[in-house]
Amino acid sequence: MITARVWVLVLSVTVALGVSGPTGKGQGAHRSGTTAATPSEGDPVLVGAGDIASCEDLAGAEATAKLIDKIPGTVFAAGDLAYPDGSDEQFAKCYGPTWGRFKERTRPAAGNHEYHKSGGSGYTRYFGAAAGDPGKAYYSYEMGAWHIVVLNSECAEVGGCEANSPQAQWLTRDLAEHRATCTLAYFHKPLFSSGGKHGNAVEMKPLWDVLYHAGADVVINGHDHDYERFAPQDPEGRVEEAHGIREFVVGTGGKNSHRTMGAAKANSEVRNDDTFGVLKLSLHARGYDWEFVPEAGKTFRDVGSGVCH
Repeated sequence: MITARVWVLVLSVTVALGVSGPTGKGQGAHRSGTTAATPSEGDPVLVGAGDIASCEDLAGAEATAKLIDKIPGTVFAAGDLAYPDGSDEQFAKCYGPTWGRFKERTRPAAGNHEYHKSGGSGYTRYFGAAAGDPGKAYYSYEMGAWHIVVLNSECAEVGGCEANSPQAQWLTRDLAEHRATCTLAYFHKPLFSSGGKHGNAVEMKPLWDVLYHAGADVVINGHDHDYERFAPQDPEGRVEEAHGIREFVVGTGGKNSHRTMGAAKANSEVRNDDTFGVLKLSLHARGYDWEFVPEAGKTFRDVGSGVCH
């Protein structure tokens, strides 16, 4: 991301407390320790999840909304926000009464269900300017020392995700113009996922290539309805502690179907498929802390820290 950058080697050790195996089902916490930068009071917080409000059953969305009620900060909504079709009615009647409580502090990303209706129209009408250009639905913003990029993983709807696509060209320019100390991107479909329903979305690799070569630190996704954390890695899926991207899959916002893990993908450090919850990121000047906060009554947690490249 920055020429003449000094890369910091981050050594990470994960310890499971009260949990049998890396899936983390049932109870306990996973902790990952690094030599993270010292936080400052008032550092910004980014909190959220994807795959949220199903009009067939709002219990999960209400459970996660109650968590965000108690967490100040900017809310990320990582796609598939109103099931089944992302219509005006479904946003009003299903997303609105739950996560719509935080609409004024939400920066959303579009998912595949947003495009079940023509052009993601319900999504773009609901969020307006907060969702970026309605014809693109990708944009960026700043949070303290961090540059935040929101991408659109519905590639066919926005001219593709290839290296020469409009979105990839925009992303290259945007990162060149915003040479922040730390960079985070979120979008719906993950390049890497052990989820049993979808798994890896290989069409996202060209955008990962751009993020990686610009020195991005963190990527957040949804799509598979589970929680997963990967070790820092390059776009080829090779562990790279010094300047790899750490990916989180947080499809835990409340949708209650296909919540089953498949075989663990390489570099997957923590996985859980039985707990709704949100990911809270505290964004410091040169690093970050993460915490997966579970729904009431569940004990699975994942906490840790990282240092920006």
